[in-house]
Amino acid sequence: MAQSDRSTVDWTPVDASLVPHKDAPGTDIFVNQGGVFIVRSDLGCYLRTEDLKTRTGTEIRRLHPACQGGDHYLSDSENPPNIYIIKGDSYRVVKDLSTDAMATVHQLHPNCRGGDHYMHCASGFHIIYLERGVMRCVLDMSTDAQGHDTPLKPDRCKGLYYFGFIYVQGLIEVDKKWGAQYYLFLDIVSAKYVFSIHPDVLNFFPGGLTLTQGASTGGWECIKTLHNDSDSSITWSDKVTCKVGYAKQQMSSIEHNWSISAEVSVGAGELTKLITQFQFSLKTQYGGRSVRTEQEDWNEAREEEESIQVTLEPKTNLYIWQYHLSIGHKPVLFCRDVHFTKENKPPEYIPLPPIP
Repeated sequence: MAQSDRSTVDWTPVDASLVPHKDAPGTDIFVNQGGVFIVRSDLGCYLRTEDLKTRTGTEIRRLHPACQGGDHYLSDSENPPNIYIIKGDSYRVVKDLSTDAMATVHQLHPNCRGGDHYMHCASGFHIIYLERGVMRCVLDMSTDAQGHDTPLKPDRCKGLYYFGFIYVQGLIEVDKKWGAQYYLFLDIVSAKYVFSIHPDVLNFFPGGLTLTQGASTGGWECIKTLHNDSDSSITWSDKVTCKVGYAKQQMSSIEHNWSISAEVSVGAGELTKLITQFQFSLKTQYGGRSVRTEQEDWNEAREEEESIQVTLEPKTNLYIWQYHLSIGHKPVLFCRDVHFTKENKPPEYIPLPPIP
């Protein structure tokens, strides 16, 4: 009986894009005198950087529990600035997302509810209603003071995320040719300025790994092939070696240029693991696989042996497959499932729980 080891993997590439604000609950971006802030409620932390295009001074800080789960996050240009967390029909005003300092809660005026995006510029609060194609400007979101609607220009309706600072309005898009970009508009003129987002910052956005590392792929790898060329049945009993777990080193470079605060509940390595798990859970249009992986072995990948005993009929083959997931072309998670086929074709099913 002849036997051979690993063969090529059957990968299925997918198209991908950054996850927009509407599909990433608890995630948003805002700018104030302290820098640029990207909030990830699902990770319990936020990223602060001095500049989106250079990632200077990038650090990860703890997100206070009271400041998590907001529908929208924005900030003004006061000194020190106020941070506004909109949740449903009310909003919370704090001075620090890590401490919930000086928190107050207010009701949103009916005319200021249900916006797709919120930001603050020097002229007040700007609320974008995409379906209506307007931006409502108010001085106070609780009173709708001096509220009025302004038609949105076509080039300001395509943003995945929006932010404002002083006299500038900004939005983030993913260009098919140039990748993740952010555009700055001046309120008083039609000039538009475009910049790229640094990969170290982009990695923190939902789906950002898609644009920096590549889309998630999954497939079965043939880890051993058995051949019975004889005219009688043969019983094969041996151990099969396969890799199981999380290829931590493959993803560790993500955090190399992040300074993670000691107060963050998840430390170095653990944060990358959570981001990687989230990436696999995304829809394929955002570079994910729409599968749950929490129940898989997320310890450091290692070689394991599994005892197998099979009987091969005369003149037959047996193929032993293992499933794993990759980001780009890098294998990241080696799943525990091992499957047998009589033909050199990988199994057709995915051995991970799907996300509806």
